[in-house]
Amino acid sequence: MSLDTLRGFDMFWISGGEDLIHILAKVTGWSWAVALGVQFSHVEWHGFVAYDLIFPLFLFLAGVSTPYSIGSRLEKGASQRDLLRKAVSRGLILFFLGVIYNNGIFATEWENMRYGSVLGRIGLAGMFAQIIYIYCGNRAQWIWFFSLLIGYWLFMVFYPVPGCGAGLFTMECNPASYFDRMIMPGRLYLKIHDPEGFMSTFPAICTALMGIFAGNVLRNKETAKNKKALTLAIAGVISLVLAVIWGTFFPINKNLWTSSFVLMAGGWSLVLLSLFYFIVDVLEWRSWTFFFVVIGMNSIVIYMMDDFIDFHYTAKALFGGILSFLPEGGAKFGMAVVVLGVKWLFLYVLYRNKWFLKV
Repeated sequence: MSLDTLRGFDMFWISGGEDLIHILAKVTGWSWAVALGVQFSHVEWHGFVAYDLIFPLFLFLAGVSTPYSIGSRLEKGASQRDLLRKAVSRGLILFFLGVIYNNGIFATEWENMRYGSVLGRIGLAGMFAQIIYIYCGNRAQWIWFFSLLIGYWLFMVFYPVPGCGAGLFTMECNPASYFDRMIMPGRLYLKIHDPEGFMSTFPAICTALMGIFAGNVLRNKETAKNKKALTLAIAGVISLVLAVIWGTFFPINKNLWTSSFVLMAGGWSLVLLSLFYFIVDVLEWRSWTFFFVVIGMNSIVIYMMDDFIDFHYTAKALFGGILSFLPEGGAKFGMAVVVLGVKWLFLYVLYRNKWFLKV
C-alpha cells in the first residue's frame, strides 16, 4: 500500500496539486506560498527543485515494483524469454503512447513529430532496467549501475562536440544534445535539445535500477520492516551526499539526466519511500491513504487524461456559478480545487469499478 500511496502522492502534483500552490502564491503573495511555488517550477538548466523529482520518482517506483512483479515469476519458474517479451512489449507500448501524447493520431506531419516523451523515457529506461534484472544477479546489476553512471559522465566530459570542444554542459554544446540532433528523427522539444532525448535515456536506466535495489530490500522477508525503512533512509542520505559532491564538477541537471541528478533524485526517492513505508506499512497508519491510492492505481490515465478530457469545462459547468460569488482570487483558487476534485471523482469511478489501465 505504501507504494501505491507514494505513486498517488507523486501524481497528485501533476494532476492539479501544483496549480493550487501557484494560484495561492499569486493571489495571496504570502512569502511561504511564493517560496513553495518556486519549488513547483522546473529549473531552466542546472539545479534541482521539488518539481524535478516528480518524473524520476515515478520511474524509480516502477523499478521498486519489478522484484515483486518479475522476481516472483522468476521464482515460480517463468522463463526468462517470456519475461523478456513482456518487458519489451511494455516498453514499446509506453513509447508509442508517448508519441500519441505528443502528436495525436495522424494529427502531426511526420517531419514535425516529437518522438522523445516522458512515457517513452519511462518505458525504455524501465524496459532496459528490467532486462538487466531478468538476466543479471545482484552483483551484475550493481556493475551495470555504476558503469552506466560513470560511463555517461566520462562521455559528457571528454567527447569533443564539433565547434565547441569537450567538457561543456550548455544546451548547445553538450554531447548528449549533439548526438540527439544527429540521430533523432522529427523535432526536438527545444529545437536543439530534447529533455527526453535518446542519449539521456542511458543514465535514466540507473534511476529504475535504484528502484529495483529498493524493491529488493523491501521484498527481503528475513529483514524486519523497521530495519528496511531505516536501510532505505540511510541509502537515500548517502545518495544525496554523493550527488552534492559529484554535482560540484558534473552539474545536477534534469534536462541532461546527469549522473549527479540520478543520485539526487534517487536519494530523495529513497527517503520518501522509507518515510511512506514506515508510516503506511510499519506503523500501519492507513486511514489517510485512500485519496492517494485512488490516484496511484491509474497513474497512466492521470498523465494522459488532460489531453483527452476537458475537466475544466465540467468543473466550470458544475461549480462556476457558485464560485462567481467569491472574490477573483478566491474564485481562481476555488476553481483549481474543484477541477482537482472532478479529476479525483473520475478516477474514483474507475477505481470503484476496478477499471485500471495497465501496460
